[in-house]
Amino acid sequence: MAPLRKPLQGVWNIVRFNWHFYALSAAGIVLLLGLRAYLPVVADVLLTLILATLVISLGVSCYIYDYSGLYNLSWLGNIPRSGKEQLVNIHAGFDETSVLLQDKFPQAFLSVFDFYDPLKHTEVSIKRARKAYPAFPGTQAVQTDHLPMADHSADKVFALLAAHEVRDEQERQVFFKEINRILQPQGYLVVTEHLRDPANFFVYNIGAFHFHSRATWLRTFTAGGFSITQEIKITPFIHTFILRKHGTTA
Repeated sequence: MAPLRKPLQGVWNIVRFNWHFYALSAAGIVLLLGLRAYLPVVADVLLTLILATLVISLGVSCYIYDYSGLYNLSWLGNIPRSGKEQLVNIHAGFDETSVLLQDKFPQAFLSVFDFYDPLKHTEVSIKRARKAYPAFPGTQAVQTDHLPMADHSADKVFALLAAHEVRDEQERQVFFKEINRILQPQGYLVVTEHLRDPANFFVYNIGAFHFHSRATWLRTFTAGGFSITQEIKITPFIHTFILRKHGTTA
């Protein structure tokens, strides 16, 4: 059986979907090399900062997305499972995880929902990713305030590196209430995200503002009717929340 992910697929996707950033950085390096004859100290400091940022962000990203075990999903082992479950995977236009979930839960029925809205989600990297990767078979386009499933019909819902794309807090809370509606009383919601925290600021600098803080996620979960039953640090930079409905016992 062929591997589900190619070597260095994670870091390569980052580079090719965000090539404009690296092109701009390269242009800045060339410009600073030209300025070294006139402002050597300033140019050297700025060159060091740019190169250090590139090396750290790409090196850590390679660790996270290619060597950490994030995509082997072994960290899901503590969640109870039964054979013929109804799983839901929700993403924001770029889906690297549905095929992995299908492989992890071979007897389950998997529904895939894509809440990407080109009017709201204007990041060029997502547009490039959508062109590079075909949608998982049967993927349905959805709105964050309506998921096309009956009440209490899903056993597990996954939002893996996706829910942060709902930028508006009120919309995000409505989204989680809708997930709560479709999740059966003993079901699980799995949310995996980068956090806006010191570790991610160190790696991604101002890019960490694209993530939400833990406090923001806690507000979202509470408003959506969820309680945290477990937190998993897959790496120092990736956090997973295992959620259940308020009042659900283990």
